[in-house]
Amino acid sequence: MKKLDYYILDVFSDEQYKGNPLSVVLMEEELTFAQFKNIAREFGYSETSFVRYSVADNAYKVRSFTPAGVEVGGAGHNLLGAICLALLKGWEIFKGQSEEQFVMMADEKIHIAVRYDEAGLPFVGMKQQTATMQKIVPAEIIARAIGLAAEDVCIKDWQPTVVKTEVAHLMVPVKDIDVLNRAVVNKPLLHNTVEQFEFEGCYLFTIDASKPGYIAEARFFNPGIGIDEDAATGSAAGPLIGYLLNHNYITAGGDYTILQGVKMQQQSTIHAKVVDDGIWISGTSVVVMEGRLYV
Repeated sequence: MKKLDYYILDVFSDEQYKGNPLSVVLMEEELTFAQFKNIAREFGYSETSFVRYSVADNAYKVRSFTPAGVEVGGAGHNLLGAICLALLKGWEIFKGQSEEQFVMMADEKIHIAVRYDEAGLPFVGMKQQTATMQKIVPAEIIARAIGLAAEDVCIKDWQPTVVKTEVAHLMVPVKDIDVLNRAVVNKPLLHNTVEQFEFEGCYLFTIDASKPGYIAEARFFNPGIGIDEDAATGSAAGPLIGYLLNHNYITAGGDYTILQGVKMQQQSTIHAKVVDDGIWISGTSVVVMEGRLYV
């Protein structure tokens, strides 16, 4: 029987018991798919990340699974927490690399930037691809799937749109905080909408100015892969920033902050910035537990 060390972090937060909880398991070698699936289900968080350092790839490698056993990629909280853990523990995950630091996420190279805040916590940036606008979803269709009226899905003349950086998610503008908090997913209807319009998760957001300092407040739903609601979703924050740029609501080069997880009482802060060749999603994490599991 193998013994594996594990850690629980709160991601996109500098405070314990806020942010998005993530379990991270340290491996010496790859596990079987059944082991990945069983461990992720046992933890029960929206995602569990499995990490190891590969000498052959000269990189820290991360794989992430949902409780439903679905492997997910992208530069999201699952990657951010795994990187922050390594930095907090002093693991040399960038040794032998040039000035351009990177990690591997599901065999995809993702560029990383690291600085430390005043408290000594690592503030990690993950570079996503430039956002691309894809299919428009009629407001009345997505409104039914999230328990709202079509007139609730309304900001300016913006339309619900599938946007992709690494992952394609549906951006759903809603008119205010009250509407955002009233949304309740109808799983069969949302699943049908996902199948019809070819996206993964549903990112509701509002630009209601009731919370200063944030460009938007958001909620994320992806029950089809075992995530009923997520407290912080970096893989959707990048597409949202791309969407806002496309509508000339923000400008390239500006630093913006997205608030998520409030409805779940897990407030999360996601920083974002558009550059010429992509979108940086940034944040920090704190360790809240650690232990050992058996496989």
